[in-house]
Amino acid sequence: MSHTYPDTQLLINGQWQPAASGKTMPVHNPATGEVIGRLAHAGKEDLDRALAAAEKGFAIWKHTSAHERQATMRKAAALLRERADAIAALLTQEQGKPLAEARVEVLAGVGIIEWFADEALRLYGRIVPARRGDVQQLVIKEPVGPVAAFTPWNFPVNQIVRKISAALATGCSFLCKAPEETPASPAALFQCFVDAGVPAGVIGLVYGDPHEISSYLIPHPVIRKITFTGSTPVGKQLAAMAGAHMKRCTMELGGHAPVIIAEDADVALAVKAAGAAKLRNAGQVCISPTRFLVHHSLEKAFTEQVVAYFESIQVGNGLEAGTTMGPLANPRRITAMKSLVANAQAQGAKLLLGGKTLGDVGNFYAPTVLADVPLSAEVFNNEPFGPVVAMRTFDQLDEAIAEANRLPYGLAAYAFTRSLKHAHQLSQQVETGMLWINQPAVASAEMPFGGVKDSGYGSEGGSEALEAYLIPKAVSIAMV
Repeated sequence: MSHTYPDTQLLINGQWQPAASGKTMPVHNPATGEVIGRLAHAGKEDLDRALAAAEKGFAIWKHTSAHERQATMRKAAALLRERADAIAALLTQEQGKPLAEARVEVLAGVGIIEWFADEALRLYGRIVPARRGDVQQLVIKEPVGPVAAFTPWNFPVNQIVRKISAALATGCSFLCKAPEETPASPAALFQCFVDAGVPAGVIGLVYGDPHEISSYLIPHPVIRKITFTGSTPVGKQLAAMAGAHMKRCTMELGGHAPVIIAEDADVALAVKAAGAAKLRNAGQVCISPTRFLVHHSLEKAFTEQVVAYFESIQVGNGLEAGTTMGPLANPRRITAMKSLVANAQAQGAKLLLGGKTLGDVGNFYAPTVLADVPLSAEVFNNEPFGPVVAMRTFDQLDEAIAEANRLPYGLAAYAFTRSLKHAHQLSQQVETGMLWINQPAVASAEMPFGGVKDSGYGSEGGSEALEAYLIPKAVSIAMV
């Protein structure tokens, strides 16, 4: 089956267009290393036009009824569902994940858009009892204004979907700087909204130099809210810039998710659930399980089963039938994997499987299992963002919880136990924004999605996500 890949332009004021300078950038297929297309590189002139359009779009959209916003968003979701196969093929070519995973990502986006669309009908204010009989007190929820979004390459569709859905549901306009490495699938997503009838200027899409674009958009007076998904160091820089200009922020940053395999855990379930979650998108997931803490009594059984599971993985081009794990998204990830594994081995960790690149073409890295990893190893302190399981054992659950909380990250965590007492202790004591017990990550639209500590603040899921896009206005009316 052949797949075509388009060049990508900028979406400004409802029109796809090249950069004013004519500048473009190449897009590479991580499975082959080949240049498969080009994308427009926005300059300040393009950003000024995009900002003017966002300001105009906000003036239209904030006065569009919630029922009309909901209907338009649901139409966009229906178009995304119809185009899921074609968009998934684009996503796989530019990002690398297997076609089945790409399709799941796109279809999950459909559900997220639909959920937020319906929430547009439930953005209620309230009437507050007044202290005088001749006064009426109201709380009105208003959209914050034009939003600037910055999204990463690991989930090119879904990282945008959560942000654009919350913005549009609340009446905000939305200007996105999407990832330059994976531009075509975001453009296809935006086309669904354009075709659904979102007015010109309400949504915009640009690409270019990330530092230049963020440094221009965040301080700009048109922009009233920032939403970013990416690394903690970059997130801190953007949050500081936003704070200097009194801009609201939602920051979904890096993690280093612990996986606690308690003494009474179902080992087969833990291997199946955590193993699948670990290798999803070749481990390039912010909520990927990364630090495996295994009770010493289960070490042999868990190790044998996780190695067998990883040995069964078929690594290859995501477009090829039978592939269960694709390449890493770029050569930088290969360099990082080599460094982390070498550092762990130098400090005494045992390499049980993998630890090497595969093939001569593309960014392929073998699923890797490290045992007896010391706490000083880099892989136990810095997010690996790749297909590496790093394990160590513990004796008491309190030890595992202390290790889970040791790092400054707190995005996601996992645990496996048959004990209700242990499940309760874990839910109370693990410092994390999201905790999944006896299951892989299930990031549903209706649940909060976000972290604590250096993993950021704010939510991209649940009703909590909408509050960051709304301003509560207090209104008190005296009868005369």
